Amino acid sequence: MNDVSIQTELGKAFEYACLQSIYNELADSQDVVIEQNSALEIARQKYENATPDMQNKMDLGADAATRVILRLEPQLTTPLKNVPLYLSIQEDARGQQGDVRDILCIRRQNEWEIGLSCKHNHAAVKHSRLSRTIDFGELWFGIPCSECYFNEINPLFDELEELREQGELWRNISDKEERFYVPLLEAFIRELETLNQNNQGVIPERLLQYLLGRNDFYKIITIDNRRVTQVQAFNMYGTLNRNAGRERPLINVQQLPMPTRFYNIGFKPGSRNTVLVALDNGWTISLRIHNARTEVEPSLKFDVQLVGVPPLLYSHFEPWDT
Repeated sequence: MNDVSIQTELGKAFEYACLQSIYNELADSQDVVIEQNSALEIARQKYENATPDMQNKMDLGADAATRVILRLEPQLTTPLKNVPLYLSIQEDARGQQGDVRDILCIRRQNEWEIGLSCKHNHAAVKHSRLSRTIDFGELWFGIPCSECYFNEINPLFDELEELREQGELWRNISDKEERFYVPLLEAFIRELETLNQNNQGVIPERLLQYLLGRNDFYKIITIDNRRVTQVQAFNMYGTLNRNAGRERPLINVQQLPMPTRFYNIGFKPGSRNTVLVALDNGWTISLRIHNARTEVEPSLKFDVQLVGVPPLLYSHFEPWDT
């Protein structure tokens, strides 16, 4: 099993640990229902397949997150008449449709919900691909890429297809960055700038919506080697951190401003595989392109990270040992 597969399995297991942590904390004081679906069964299986040491780390990381979330969301601890509380793990298809939330906490009686995005030892936002058949403009923004873009990238992917048919391995291509990464990223940058110029005021916000979805959420990142859990509140639409009757949150979370324009789109200084997209209101996105497999294939993958966030973003590191 490769590193990506292991990371995926542990990520699923951590979702289960987070769901169970919330349930354990609240079930004694109110009616809490865990909704049964295939996503829950998969997450439970991945958790049970983990070693006892890994399970313990996940439980500690999840419990730290729960402590933070309960300070921020009084509707979890103060149900009033809005019972039961429903907990569910979302199917992967929801993520493919743009909903990055892994876990939902729902009170159907007053139409309240919050979502959690659970990350195990990484903070990646997306793992998007580029290929000759992927129209990133349509997929990311709902606006198709130009014919010029595809005319630029198709020869690169045709060459990769030939190498794949020859059984070539990426490690044997010494000049892969200059040969493939740089020209592909240059075409990507030009097309992103063109899309922005032709659709003034539209692309920056849609880029964030593609990366973060159209729902507010808490991002939970367990960091095993530091024995802490980071919780970030992505409150772009103002649905997080609400009162429960007269019960107010212990900590106030502010609504985040969405970006409205690009400041700069270009290569990260000193890098030939990473593009930095700097936007207003404090947002900066890193897109690192890489080969996801050992064998050459006619597609390349982005590792997308938020390297700059608005100063209003609530972020807290909760130690496991309290």
